[in-house]
Amino acid sequence: MTTMSAPAEVHAAAAARLEGSALGLDAVIAGPGLSRERRDAFGLRLDRFYDDLASALAEIHPDPEVRAPLTARMVELAAAAYAERADELHTLDARRLLTPDWLQQPRMFGYACYTERFADDLRGVAARLDHLEELGVTYLHLMPLLQPREGDNDGGYAVQDYRAVRSDLGTMDDLRDLATTLRGRGISLCMDLVVNHVAREHEWAARARTGDERYRDYFHVLPDRAAVEAYEQTLPEVFPDFAPGSFTWDDDLDAWVWTTFNEFQWDLNWANPAVLLEFTEIILGLANLGVEVLRLDAIAFLWKRLGTDCQNQPEVHAITQALRAVTRMAAPAVAFKAEAIVGPRDLVQYLGTGRHAGRVSDLAYHNSLMVQVWSMLAARNTVLARQALRALPATPATGTWITYVRCHDDIGWAIDDRDAYAVGVTGQGHRAFLSDWYSGEFPGSWADGLVFQANPATGDRRISGTAASLLGLETDPDAALARILLAHAVVAAWGGIPVVWSGDELGQPNDPGWASEPGHEDDNRWAHRPRLDWTRAASRDDPDTVAGRVFGGLRHLAAVRARLPQLHASADTEVLQDTDDGVLAVVRQHASGTFVGLYNVSDQARSFEPHRLHDLGLTAPYDALGGHPLATGSMGLLWLPPYAAWWLVDAPG
Repeated sequence: MTTMSAPAEVHAAAAARLEGSALGLDAVIAGPGLSRERRDAFGLRLDRFYDDLASALAEIHPDPEVRAPLTARMVELAAAAYAERADELHTLDARRLLTPDWLQQPRMFGYACYTERFADDLRGVAARLDHLEELGVTYLHLMPLLQPREGDNDGGYAVQDYRAVRSDLGTMDDLRDLATTLRGRGISLCMDLVVNHVAREHEWAARARTGDERYRDYFHVLPDRAAVEAYEQTLPEVFPDFAPGSFTWDDDLDAWVWTTFNEFQWDLNWANPAVLLEFTEIILGLANLGVEVLRLDAIAFLWKRLGTDCQNQPEVHAITQALRAVTRMAAPAVAFKAEAIVGPRDLVQYLGTGRHAGRVSDLAYHNSLMVQVWSMLAARNTVLARQALRALPATPATGTWITYVRCHDDIGWAIDDRDAYAVGVTGQGHRAFLSDWYSGEFPGSWADGLVFQANPATGDRRISGTAASLLGLETDPDAALARILLAHAVVAAWGGIPVVWSGDELGQPNDPGWASEPGHEDDNRWAHRPRLDWTRAASRDDPDTVAGRVFGGLRHLAAVRARLPQLHASADTEVLQDTDDGVLAVVRQHASGTFVGLYNVSDQARSFEPHRLHDLGLTAPYDALGGHPLATGSMGLLWLPPYAAWWLVDAPG
């Protein structure tokens, strides 16, 4: 083991733990041009993150005969990636280590899009960055970039090659160049890493189909229908319309293969150490291209256990911890984002609880908040939202939510039956109401959405649609604009990184030609993935246009948010109870001061008692969004206009 500046006994213990791999490690990190200081830095990170790695691997692989060489190899891969890392990325690592809360800062404001639907290709994105900078974007999520299978590929989530960019989007060099350009403009690049499955055409699957036993063990291969049926007794269907079941017979394998999502997406066997090593190399390679956030797609499904729904198993969090630990050794600037669209009470585990607290994903999607925003607006009532949002467990201090009004996916109504029962409604009934409302079938609805994946057996009907179409821009523009800004104000001040989906910043409606593109005709989610309308974008500074009003409103949210230290994501968000049923009131107590968000989700003026603000610590309440102090109205109450959003802090001195 190389001599470092940390105490010698710490490094001696680390060398012993590596069980003979220390000489190999020394050779890797002592390559030409690697300074003593840089080698010392790796040794310190090895000390810091070794226990995280070792304890996670012990949970996955209790057999030391398996675990010891796996641990050693993962550390060697980290060291090799560290040695190859560019100087400016080492500088970024140092900056991130000095500001470990960088993802929690109020200046973080996100945008998500498909590269080709935003600007054709990676070079086109680089040419369109003024649009994002004007909006206030500091975090850019580009949807699947890596080479998928030809034909139907689930929107890019059936990856054929993790080491190549889609040929129509560019090359790995283009990806590196874009990441460098973004970093120079203060924008962090996030990209998808599909971890649950690969395309049937991936090299690993192709080798498995030739009879290679090594690669056959990369997948869940079941010999007969009886084995399949034993699992399917407890497995839900993800796509009941066009991909029923969770297994597919493959003639080449002469067996059933696990396919949670589509028959061409083969689930990986994460109990196989070789799979963990493959993804270690993939992650470290992307980190060295300059990717700063990796969205771990379908992470909830990684571990399979008979008799369960095969989601949210404890080993999922151990796998994430192991990958995070080895990544922190090589590239601590890289963060993980869990794509876990799970029940409300399972969400927080992806930010780390118990023995995994602070050791797994840095970001997770706040799916429950998204669902409750849509629920409040349809019902014009906050009672269920208050119940559901206050019932969520506290988040770890280091974890941060991704908050959003909508994303690329459909909206599934994750209403917990217990929450619904607690406020006097049924979960099934409320879910049916939301589907009716947002598909425009409920009397008085202003929405223009599309039903996605109706399941007669469960009554589940998810919804597709842009924010503008779902909030009624075509039927009642003024009210719809107010609803659009209200919804984004709620998520922008919740705590976390708010992310705007491409097109919503311009108020774009559903794409009327969504079904005309080859491969899209059976998936109406493409209705809410329109190509960005650059003609519409040209009027984003004109307040007399819809695009200008929406863009200006969201830009204002981002700018005000960046100035409010109270919105640092480490502060807990508390939902006030006993408010007017049309008002959502949230409180954030931060060392910099108190923040109160008041939101009227109805189309009528609603009241709030001003003394409650004083009780919460606001001595001179000031609406930071409106830029003025509050004034009481009739009966000494504060009156929020229809669809009003107030961000209240103490008036500036």
